[in-house]
Amino acid sequence: MCDARLFGPQINALSPDRPVGVVDMIGADTVSGLASRVLDQAPPRFALAGLSMGGIVAMEVVRQAAQRVVGLALMDTNPLAEADTVRARRGPQMARACSGRLFDVMRDEMKPNYLARGPERQNVLDLCMEMAMDLGPEVFCAQSIALRDRPDQTEVLRRYTGPSLVLCGREDGLCPLSRHELMHGLLPRSSLVVIDGAGHLPCLEKPAETTRALRDWLKESDHEYRTSDPAEIG
Repeated sequence: MCDARLFGPQINALSPDRPVGVVDMIGADTVSGLASRVLDQAPPRFALAGLSMGGIVAMEVVRQAAQRVVGLALMDTNPLAEADTVRARRGPQMARACSGRLFDVMRDEMKPNYLARGPERQNVLDLCMEMAMDLGPEVFCAQSIALRDRPDQTEVLRRYTGPSLVLCGREDGLCPLSRHELMHGLLPRSSLVVIDGAGHLPCLEKPAETTRALRDWLKESDHEYRTSDPAEIG
């Protein structure tokens, strides 16, 4: 339930040096459909970064078209299919959202789990609520269905050979460090970066540290773009 504002600090920092695009997670209620939208809007070859649901969609993009992805950054995300305990909560959440209680769902059940304690926590929470309410209940339900029905992507990561960044906030309560250690172990050419003092949204909680890690990864991705044959990637 976020839009391009999630990556505002990174867009501002990276745009002077390179074209940067953001694809909103709307327009489909399956991970495969959302990944197809990314591929439709992306250039022929590109570096791909995704956070949380965006990371889940990014893994599906790699499954569909690994040869187009010259570098992959997965942030605060999860390569596994949805756990049964989480899946069981989706229906009641969607029912509440569609009955006019989206704000309550986001406030009570989701947003409190996102962030680490810190001086900017309330400002980030306010921005997250604003993004969620701007997107609305129909998008919430479509995204919930896509997450509920998503596939396991561990084999996709095992096969991807481009330069990869696995990044997370150390205090992420939704996608814990263990998930990122798993992804780091699966990806043949990955670096693991753990951001202290951040939870699920380090791009907003610790923007300078997150941008620094992305710059380092993009240097590798740029080299891959210049030197590799597209058919050799993935």
